[in-house]
Amino acid sequence: MEQRISLITLAVDDMDRAAAFYDALGWRREQTPDGMVVYDLLGQSLGLYPKENLARDMGLDPSELGHGAMTLACNTRSKEQVAQICAAAKSAGARVLKEPHDVFWGGHIAYFADPDGHIWEIAFNPFAPLRDDGAFRWAGYGDDESF
Repeated sequence: MEQRISLITLAVDDMDRAAAFYDALGWRREQTPDGMVVYDLLGQSLGLYPKENLARDMGLDPSELGHGAMTLACNTRSKEQVAQICAAAKSAGARVLKEPHDVFWGGHIAYFADPDGHIWEIAFNPFAPLRDDGAFRWAGYGDDESF
């Protein structure tokens, strides 16, 4: 298996509410078949899909999908952008879990939950600046532009 994630699919209870949230953040939808909403990202896509349909596709009861403890992270180009994105998410209906703040390792982060409870981390990491096109890599890019 090649080292990549192509599509992140979020199971949602209310497609219209979920799509309105991401639309309010300024994300642009792609053309998709009925019953799914997709936003193209840098190198992958984020999909919204009804929870009951995702469970059916897997042959599970929706209650078996559980609540995975994970975050979706969006790194920013500046400390100020963390607060801007957090405020936009709150205006769009997010529940702010932790306001923007400096962290021990030298970065600046905030956490919010979208209307379905998916947790987002918004982070500025001065040790891993984004590439000009917005791409992120844990150790930064330096002279190595591969990946």
